[in-house]
Amino acid sequence: MLLKPIFPFEPITTEELPEGDQWIAQVKWDGVRLLTYYDGLHVRLFNRKANERTLHYPEVADIKSFCTADSVILDGEIIALGQDGKPSFHEVMRRDGIRRMEQVQLAQKSVKITYMIFDVIFYNGEWINQRSLKDRIDLLSNIIMPNDYAQLVTSHPDADALFEVIKQNGMEGIVIKDLSSHYAVAGKDKRWQKKKVIKDLYAVVGGVTYRAGVVNALLLGLYDEKGQLWYIGHAGTGRLTHEDWGNITHIVEDLKITKSPFSNIPERSKDATWIKPALIVKVNYLEWTTKRSLRQPSIQSLVNADKSNCTFKQM
Repeated sequence: MLLKPIFPFEPITTEELPEGDQWIAQVKWDGVRLLTYYDGLHVRLFNRKANERTLHYPEVADIKSFCTADSVILDGEIIALGQDGKPSFHEVMRRDGIRRMEQVQLAQKSVKITYMIFDVIFYNGEWINQRSLKDRIDLLSNIIMPNDYAQLVTSHPDADALFEVIKQNGMEGIVIKDLSSHYAVAGKDKRWQKKKVIKDLYAVVGGVTYRAGVVNALLLGLYDEKGQLWYIGHAGTGRLTHEDWGNITHIVEDLKITKSPFSNIPERSKDATWIKPALIVKVNYLEWTTKRSLRQPSIQSLVNADKSNCTFKQM
């Protein structure tokens, strides 16, 4: 294989959508970033961290079934639909998380994937990442033959309208791109921006973990109709300042207990210090998974709220 894996261009997060004729918007698919490398002889697939996934997605490895290029590097997202017909990260991970490759053939039948292609970086022996996005999108339309496993991501001139559609349908978000932008390998800047549809809830803190004597993550829970507290995930990122974490460290000293307050077993039980369910936090999250847990929870603030608000009814 002559082509070595690269780290892809990444968008920055924004709340304000840019305006102007040079901007287009695309659906931000809730899947796994995948770059396809074809040197004219061999095809190899790598994720955004340059980990190989060639054997995981034989549909995509069959590049001649959807691409006419003699050699190419494509950038896109592997998606799979959940029972509700929407892209599901949980479903994609049933394929991407396979470790025994003999299971792939069976997984192909149970988890149908689609490669949503949105960029081309190398074409017929030449690097084209310095060409404008508009030129690269035009090229894609000429070399990609959509089929059941590979599709072109469509571009929309009205980012606000697309975001509203995505929001109404409960999907992940959108990516806004400058049509004049080149593809910055291993780059991340405002020429590509993403806006997510954010969900939030109030959760009880039932445990904490420490780093260097300071609390660095919170174990979160919600109450069911019987008043039982269920672990729904942990979070150590968000808007809390260093001072906030210091205050939490001080507060939990008086709340420590010896037994877990959760009815289920948290994934960080080994490292956790259990506390009385007294702290309430507001949490942003991307998705409520089928395992009854939060995907990408982000702590927004400590709140002065009653525990009666921290129930699954919020979902």
